Amino acid sequence: MHGSEAGATSVLFGLNPMWVAAILFAITYVVVMTEKVNRAIVSLLAAGLMIVLGVLNQEAAIRGIDFNTIGLLIGMMVIVAITRQSGVFQFMAIWAAKKVDARPWGILVMIALVTAVTSALLDNVTTVLLVAPVTLLITEELKVSPYPYLFAMIFSSNIGGTSTLIGDPPNIMIGSATGLTFNDFAYNLLPVIVVIMAATLIPIYFIWGRHLKAAPEDRQRVMQFNEREAITDPRLLKQCLSVIGLVIGGFVFAKALHLEAATVAMTGAALLLLLANLGRDAEHQSKHVLDAFNEVEWITIFFFVGLFIVVHGVDSTGLLKLLADKMLALTGGNLTATSMIILWSSAILSAIIDNIPFVATMIPLIKAMAPTFGGPEGLMPLWWALSLGACLGGNGTLIGASANLVVAGFAERAGQPIRFMQYTLMAFPIMLMSIAISMVYLYWRYL
Repeated sequence: MHGSEAGATSVLFGLNPMWVAAILFAITYVVVMTEKVNRAIVSLLAAGLMIVLGVLNQEAAIRGIDFNTIGLLIGMMVIVAITRQSGVFQFMAIWAAKKVDARPWGILVMIALVTAVTSALLDNVTTVLLVAPVTLLITEELKVSPYPYLFAMIFSSNIGGTSTLIGDPPNIMIGSATGLTFNDFAYNLLPVIVVIMAATLIPIYFIWGRHLKAAPEDRQRVMQFNEREAITDPRLLKQCLSVIGLVIGGFVFAKALHLEAATVAMTGAALLLLLANLGRDAEHQSKHVLDAFNEVEWITIFFFVGLFIVVHGVDSTGLLKLLADKMLALTGGNLTATSMIILWSSAILSAIIDNIPFVATMIPLIKAMAPTFGGPEGLMPLWWALSLGACLGGNGTLIGASANLVVAGFAERAGQPIRFMQYTLMAFPIMLMSIAISMVYLYWRYL
């Protein structure tokens, strides 16, 4: 879709729309990376300039926003905000610690598994927000360093999140752009994720796990925690679990029901808001609904809105099609070579820059390759390569994924800061191992 089709009347001062869009996009990227200005401000301002400078008109800009991604994120954030009030996540963490007799290595494995499974069913940022405080409490009682636990939590949240449509924002975006369902993601990615999760625990054991020791009396103290006390509102817990069950069912059967993921999530959020507020007067209802909406990460949502417009502006000038053609020329239109380039470049770039803008740029780029590989069906290996690369690559550095920064924030507040270089030196090689496993899997299953 070129400038005229995108609805742009004419770019100011008769400038080349492709250059204007490319420069705006590059500036957006650089400023987001410096973290000097809030990323939502940057992307919204850049989106406004795309329209003001004439690359897009407002109608075309709105067409560029992926409302399915936005709706799915908001719906799930509201559901999690309400569920959190029931105490179920704290219950799970304490229950997991007691299942392994409060042995330090056993607790690390259990926390990693709880984080991975929860990240697959909710988004990974939310998961670490809920599991990190309990982990810090347990490590404090055991008098062991929380660092290995938080390190394992970052890895398992991004690994677990890779396995489903809703686990990680890049997957939400890929699913929304391609019509791939919850079942498609689970069927294609879950097998390799189980292997990667097991493989990741091996270096963590040799680096830290075998040295983790706790005194018997400290373990006894953790064993005395009562997980049932963590459940603060049993009625709310039943309502939340029922709605989450319905929502996951909705994702699984979305194709058969002709529903988009955003519709399922938003309807689930509305139903849970209704159930949680039944029997309250109007004033209390307003307060509770406001509390739930305040938990939504609006910065992330508006960052997405602006970013979609910016990327759509770049795409509408034909620049991404040009890049796709260059990439295909480089690989000679070979599907295996193209898949591997997408996997490795996604992983390394997602470790250095936030994987969300990267994936937003790659989606139209890959779509432009459809004619070379015999239509949309032929692109499947490329979508799985992008998902595995972008989601797992996020583990490579502290800024690779939003969940990493959330955990780092908790660690800092607990007086156990995670240093950027210290983390990267350990994390980057382990991340590369997970990409090597993904490469073998992609080759074996699809190429």
